[in-house]
Amino acid sequence: MLQDSIRTDKTATFALGSIMDPVYGETTASFYTQFTPYTTSFSFGVNPVMDSVVLMLQYASVYGNAKSLQTVKVYEISQPLDPTLSYYSGQSRGYYPTLLANKTFIPKISDSVTIYGIKTAPHLRINLNRYTNYFGNKIISAPSGALSDETSFTEYMRGLYIESSRLNSDGALISFDPLANESRLVVYYHNDDVGDSLHYDMIIGSSSARFTHIEHNNYLDANPDFKRQVLNHDTTLGRQQLFLQGLSGVKIKIRMPFLTNFGKSGPLAVNNALLILKNITTDTTLAPPVSLTLMKEDSTGYTSYLIDENEGAEYFGGVYNTTARTYSFRITRYVQAILSGKQKNCNLYVMVNNPIKSLLNVNRIVLNGTNPVLPAISSDRLQFQMIYTKSK
Repeated sequence: MLQDSIRTDKTATFALGSIMDPVYGETTASFYTQFTPYTTSFSFGVNPVMDSVVLMLQYASVYGNAKSLQTVKVYEISQPLDPTLSYYSGQSRGYYPTLLANKTFIPKISDSVTIYGIKTAPHLRINLNRYTNYFGNKIISAPSGALSDETSFTEYMRGLYIESSRLNSDGALISFDPLANESRLVVYYHNDDVGDSLHYDMIIGSSSARFTHIEHNNYLDANPDFKRQVLNHDTTLGRQQLFLQGLSGVKIKIRMPFLTNFGKSGPLAVNNALLILKNITTDTTLAPPVSLTLMKEDSTGYTSYLIDENEGAEYFGGVYNTTARTYSFRITRYVQAILSGKQKNCNLYVMVNNPIKSLLNVNRIVLNGTNPVLPAISSDRLQFQMIYTKSK
């Protein structure tokens, strides 16, 4: 089923780019961010003149065809961003129509960049004064009060919107590290009292408001099997395959009404209970998520962790087993609580992104359903395994 909009503010990475997935169709990610002065109470000196202004974004990873051309456009945000608020993947903010940059590039996440003879970490550089000097001059001519502190600066310059252009084939989703050394906004300038080769840095600070905006084009480009199951709600097709996508995409709903039948013949002690999901594909370009999230939903629609997660990740599981191509969740305590009448038998949801921890994962996967035709190996299906002891 489709996942609700997820929190994408202040995540460890933000996503940018467009991809045409053979299963899920188009996904495009853009982002909004504030910047804060690296140095406050700053002066540009006597008669400062802007030479250039450059947006730098340090690469974290690429998901998809890394050789695909990507195009992004950059605009100045017109509506304020509030670092005390939460922002979600479906939200957007207003921006001024003046185009600051239109950059086409191939992500080179392993190539260092040399600046003034010094090698720096791989990053994307976008010139923001190719079309107009407006933005750089706005910073250079900022009143002294605007540079005095973080709040004053973000009121004067509300931030940037980096918009990805949609692709109709291949593509990739690129993750950037906003807090890395090479993620910043730099104004290069000269003045009368010092001369050339001056620069003023603005960073994406840990307290800066920022969020990723995600679009799936209403899954118009998804494959027919996906549309029948997820968009047309034909849950019987879940016997064959199950769809799971990050970036506020798709989650899996699991119901196990049979659980309560185990307790009808008398009390049981559950020794071990596992939920196991198997990856259908062996694709390495669109690699499976490193881990998944499993949560429960109560009768009011509130989503929360299972009690087993309190035992730690090593016990609870959810990490991808590359050899078996499976994810396993240990839900022993949860099942025991149901059979003991201490816990209602809830709907379970498997997700790529954790809605509580605001983790941003761009990966996707297709899993075997409860009774897949191919492969015809019973152990490859979605499984619930339980070892229990009957009380005498």
